[in-house]
Amino acid sequence: MLRLLHMPVGIPGSGRVRYGAAMELFQRGVISEAQLDAYREASPFDSRDAALLLSDRGLPSVPRLATSPTASLLALFDVARDYLKTLSHPGAAEVRSGLGRCVRSGRSLHARPHPIAARWLEVALAEAARSQPQLAMAIAAAAPHLAWVSYDGYRREEIGDRFAEGHAFASLAGSDAAFAADDFELGLFLIAPGVLYRDHCHRAPELYAPLTGPHGWRFAPGRPLIIKPAGEPVWNPAFQPHLTKVGPTPFLCLFAWTRHVDELARVLPANDWGALEALTLAS
Repeated sequence: MLRLLHMPVGIPGSGRVRYGAAMELFQRGVISEAQLDAYREASPFDSRDAALLLSDRGLPSVPRLATSPTASLLALFDVARDYLKTLSHPGAAEVRSGLGRCVRSGRSLHARPHPIAARWLEVALAEAARSQPQLAMAIAAAAPHLAWVSYDGYRREEIGDRFAEGHAFASLAGSDAAFAADDFELGLFLIAPGVLYRDHCHRAPELYAPLTGPHGWRFAPGRPLIIKPAGEPVWNPAFQPHLTKVGPTPFLCLFAWTRHVDELARVLPANDWGALEALTLAS
């Protein structure tokens, strides 16, 4: 269907073919009514590109069909960038600046599977697709080509076995990714259901853009949890303490570190981790 949606302009009858494909994607919940209307308006004119209408109206573009690992990663970066630019939070200007510095790295990219991604990514994407179908579709297309790793900057006795074995992340922009930028990192972060990501902090200012939820958060050791839904960005300034308690759905987010990306995070001790580990959040 994406192949039909992106049929080249100028081919006789292509306008109506693109509109038919858009209608099917709308019925599947992949594109919005506003995006569909742009394809409807362009449909009588085979040489009119509906993508330009989307851009003029401030609407997100529809991901193109990925034809290679590199193409799928580039398409995911484009959709992720467009989504992050729509979010309002105290670090929005920093994130936009970092995104603007990203350039294609030209590196040879190698997929790296991870048991957490293999077990939980599809479950998380099914939830994410309810509110962000285009982003979920782009992540799914790129998933087989992502290099998933675990963060190894913590001592296991401090961060806990469940988190150490229950998370994975994949960089889209960074020192070893499809895009490079000066002192900026962008990627996907996945945590298994029920896991506690203990209180910690780091020098790097950080954006979490959760695609699933609800999950629990707090911003100093000992404070009560705050429940936040999918779609609500969380901005952590430099050295801001933060903790995440994952709900019954896997935690999946876009994350960005806007500077000091090479400095390690550190755990902040708290005396209630046992109770939080045992806690089950309502769905």
